[in-house]
Amino acid sequence: MPANLLTRRLDTPAESLTSEPMTRVYDVMIVGGGIVGLVCACSLRGSGLRVAVIEAQTAQQSANRQRAYAFSPVSAGILRGLGLWDIVGPQLTHFQRVKLSDADYSKALTFRPEDGRSQGRSKNKLAEAVYYSAEHTVLMLALQTAVQAAPEIDYWCESQLIDTDKAPEQVDSADKKGLHQVTIEREKERYRLTTRLLVGADGARSEVRSRAQIKTFGWKYWQSCITAVLEPEQPHHNTAYEKFWPSGPFAILPLPHNRCQIVWTAPHAEAKALLALPKEQFLQVLQARYGSDMGDLKLVNEPMMFPVQLMQSQQYVQAGIALIGDAAHCCHPVGGQGLNMGIRDAAALAEVIHSAAQTGEDFSRLSVLKRYERWRKTENWFTLSLTDFLNRAFSNRFLPLVIARRTGIWLLDSIGPLKRLVLQLMTGFFGRLPDKMK
Repeated sequence: MPANLLTRRLDTPAESLTSEPMTRVYDVMIVGGGIVGLVCACSLRGSGLRVAVIEAQTAQQSANRQRAYAFSPVSAGILRGLGLWDIVGPQLTHFQRVKLSDADYSKALTFRPEDGRSQGRSKNKLAEAVYYSAEHTVLMLALQTAVQAAPEIDYWCESQLIDTDKAPEQVDSADKKGLHQVTIEREKERYRLTTRLLVGADGARSEVRSRAQIKTFGWKYWQSCITAVLEPEQPHHNTAYEKFWPSGPFAILPLPHNRCQIVWTAPHAEAKALLALPKEQFLQVLQARYGSDMGDLKLVNEPMMFPVQLMQSQQYVQAGIALIGDAAHCCHPVGGQGLNMGIRDAAALAEVIHSAAQTGEDFSRLSVLKRYERWRKTENWFTLSLTDFLNRAFSNRFLPLVIARRTGIWLLDSIGPLKRLVLQLMTGFFGRLPDKMK
């Protein structure tokens, strides 16, 4: 779809109100038009509900980010359920192997597509890969196009959340039900919107979470994460790597056109020093960590750095409010779990909303939204704990732990049922699956 047509469609809600400010009523309003927010919106198509997505950036700005994600088979299944896999799937790199290793230890734990097929997925097309790498732009354009085609969804781009409030005359004391009055600002104009359910998909510094006064638990790690896209001299053969070094995990995600993205975790001071190096020296240090299997490396973009943290919201829901994705939780990047958790959140919340609406229940009531919280919070706790354990267990030189983890790598690679169990945990099949996946 041409970019100018997409922009006109996304700008329509604001243009329709500039001549006469008025209140527009929605059933569900999603604050945050990133991947997770758009998955939630797309999952609500056909539900009979009126949906709004509030995004601070333009559609092009939110889509044009040079970043890739480890993408699980469950996330791929959700996109298939949304009717987007035929568009997205051919543009992703299908991992034919994932190799996990401990620093310079020669033995690696290698996963292949067939390692998961005894889980009842032998006939599932998603068993064609262990994992995938998905570029941000590819996912966003597919989701934005789906939103554009949905008449029940309004996508408010370049819109800032200014204020939220509940209309006191509409509160039901039995379950604290009420409509949210939301004020947004777009092109220096303010608009009043009303919604039954306000969904926070606005990231780790969620404005929705802050305004709802929902507290969080967690900690910042002693590490920062460096990401960069590279072009190796030799083909990557669709193999992904997670190399655990004492300073932190180092991941290599294969991308189309023989490119790779690295996710390099290191202590804060070391990460800052690495980014301060001249490009040639940075590449020399990177080459030592990357290895020589793919020959010389060429930087495609400027490396970027961000801190990492573990965070879990004490509540995922209040009456009329729900949190998904990074607004609800954040985890260490080891294992590439963050975006996949958020996509499962989005599909689960949409399923709870849709099911309640079909039976005539008020999906904004706390008792209904608790179904989503019970579904996702425990599963997310497990993933948060697993990523924290992996980072701490491998990011050290404590000899007994070194012996234990290298023995574990050998055992896991040698014992088929145990290997399948680990793969099931890594790919998101251990918990309750959304209907979109099924």
